[in-house]
Amino acid sequence: MPMLDMPFRSAKQLAAAIRARKIGCLEVLDLYLARVAAHNPRLNAIVATDVEGARKRARAADAALRRGRPWGPLHGVPMTIKESYDVAGLPTTWGDPALKDNIATTDSLAVQRLKAAGVTLFGKTNVPLMLADWQTHNVVYGTTNNPWDVTRGPGGSSGGSAAALAAGLTGIEAGSDIGASIRNPAHYCGVYGHKPTWGIVSPKGHALPGRVSVSDISAVGPLARGAADLDIALGVMAGPDEIDATGWKLALPAPRKKSLRDFKIAVMITDRNGEVDKPMQDLLQKLTDFLGRSRVKVSDTARPAIDFDQLARVYIALLRSATSGRQSDAAFRAAQEKLRDFAPDDESYYARMLRGNTLAHRDWLAANELRHRMRLAWAAFFEDYDLFLCPPATSTAFPHNHGGERWTRTIPVNGRQQPETDQMFWAGINGVCYLPGTVAPMGLTRDGLPAGVQIVGPQYADRTCIHFARLLEESWGGFVPPPGYA
Repeated sequence: MPMLDMPFRSAKQLAAAIRARKIGCLEVLDLYLARVAAHNPRLNAIVATDVEGARKRARAADAALRRGRPWGPLHGVPMTIKESYDVAGLPTTWGDPALKDNIATTDSLAVQRLKAAGVTLFGKTNVPLMLADWQTHNVVYGTTNNPWDVTRGPGGSSGGSAAALAAGLTGIEAGSDIGASIRNPAHYCGVYGHKPTWGIVSPKGHALPGRVSVSDISAVGPLARGAADLDIALGVMAGPDEIDATGWKLALPAPRKKSLRDFKIAVMITDRNGEVDKPMQDLLQKLTDFLGRSRVKVSDTARPAIDFDQLARVYIALLRSATSGRQSDAAFRAAQEKLRDFAPDDESYYARMLRGNTLAHRDWLAANELRHRMRLAWAAFFEDYDLFLCPPATSTAFPHNHGGERWTRTIPVNGRQQPETDQMFWAGINGVCYLPGTVAPMGLTRDGLPAGVQIVGPQYADRTCIHFARLLEESWGGFVPPPGYA
């Protein structure tokens, strides 16, 4: 990774500079705090801070380093985190006005582990209401803007996380993902993000008040300005909680392939379930051509033995079932009533959503059976191919549009207005089957907006996905700061 100016360096580079005494822990924290004061009013990415607590910790980190006792691989690296993680003393609202006075009393497990690895956590980043949008907007904190173009959103639901990273306001971040909520903000803002294999990172402390069960499909994971940061942060965050740790431990396999030419990959550039905008298709094709010239074994036709139309239906059914517990009893009954207006063969997103929101357990079991058959098809596919490359979304960042419900909004794709919900296909293509997905920057489209590539691997091949992202970073290109934030 190139050596950028200090605020835009990767967390690994920042930690190395701190260990080498080129910059102090308090000094680098104050550098980011000054940038937050200068740039955050325009972006509204960081919505809560604990400046004095962070400065106290940074001083302690400097003292520990003087004694030759660094705390971990991220010693002294300033960090913000998605608002939906509990951080003691800071609000956890999920953008819901009803929770605006909810102050966490303990740190989430991920925060505990990141602090143990040495980070200086100084704030929290914005989210959409209930983490349920590809834009980051709520009435508690307002709207977050994309640093590449403030008239556009940074994605969601980890939009504040990605915007803060891209603008050089923080050293590393963590988000969550059930519908590309790590992957699409990374793509829209030109940074790195990793949705882990389902279940390998405990979400303890990343939940609405009173919730303790683990949600289907949903995962928590890191965002960063460098691929190596994802590997470091995942290594810190992953593993069982204290109860599960009595019976199992995680051992993610190391990447078996060393260089690009060792890989055999398949590429999927678009699909009728989520037609991709031509500028993004062109950029992914350029990357594919580069990989071919680099002696990577590339197929643009190889696919798992999966009906992708069926995958799209199953994903929405299981996704909306997974989030249905957030509904009040009245909202659940209203969804049941509304569903009666739709024919059984209506395959509109709204109809699929209502069915998922009200899914009977027997129907959930049938959808889950289909999911596991597709999971086995993916496993068979990965016996022949190492990775599967595809888009993270159907377009680059789109203009702010908070009117109406999500399923009524559209975005411009290939000269037509596409339902915003079509993007869900690229979230579910791997997410519904528990597979990891790393988003890496692949450059700017001809429109001048960043776009990412989604690197999908076998279950538990998280480190291979991230390793491939690092190889692309070295040979193709990686994070580039947006103009105007130097």
